[in-house]
Amino acid sequence: MNMKNKYIMKKTTAIICVYNEEKTIKDVVLSVSEALIVNEIIVVNDGSTDNTRKIIEELKEEIDITDIHFEKNKGKGYAMAIGAENAKHGIIAFIDADQTNIISGYIEKMINPLLKKECDMVLGYSTVNILNQDVNPLKILTGERALYKNDITPILDKMKESRFGVETLLYFYFISIGKSIKFIRLIGLKHKDKYKKESFTKATTSYISESWEIAYTAMKNYDLMLKATESLIRKNIKF
Repeated sequence: MNMKNKYIMKKTTAIICVYNEEKTIKDVVLSVSEALIVNEIIVVNDGSTDNTRKIIEELKEEIDITDIHFEKNKGKGYAMAIGAENAKHGIIAFIDADQTNIISGYIEKMINPLLKKECDMVLGYSTVNILNQDVNPLKILTGERALYKNDITPILDKMKESRFGVETLLYFYFISIGKSIKFIRLIGLKHKDKYKKESFTKATTSYISESWEIAYTAMKNYDLMLKATESLIRKNIKF
């Protein structure tokens, strides 16, 4: 690797995929723009039908962002893959667009382990309090994650087909090829609950649909699940 490519590999592209998040997208984009470790921001508007596009275009007049707009919703996996294809730099940080409590320095916490070569992917997760315990049984599905672009290039087509199952796909893929994953708890970071954004019926329907997409992605990539399970067993890690 020549010096120019080595330098590019150390730079970071932040990718924010958004669908109907007019209430939060501005604060999320502005917070990412303030992170000195981020060298490029790509916002992928996945067919929003509210004022999301207008807000993004207004933000573009204030800060340097690359905006990509789909006329129709194509799913989170497709949006993430398109963002990755357009990323100029070697490190990618995926950021959720529905953050309601943004904590300072969380992007640096996700990127630094990659720069220090401590792991191949960082999952930055938040928690919920259950019986006075901060837990997150679904932390592999977190939307905040950092990784090397080269590691996901081989599965961009699979990502495009995965919709909301994309995080499941990435987790099993990384484990199956022997890549290391580090979990970092982002204390204080919160996301907007669907039940606060939509009607009860619509929110419930969305959660059911997303759960099906996650299950379908897992079943469709059974070979990766099997390889991942074998890898975890070999490392004596409980699945």
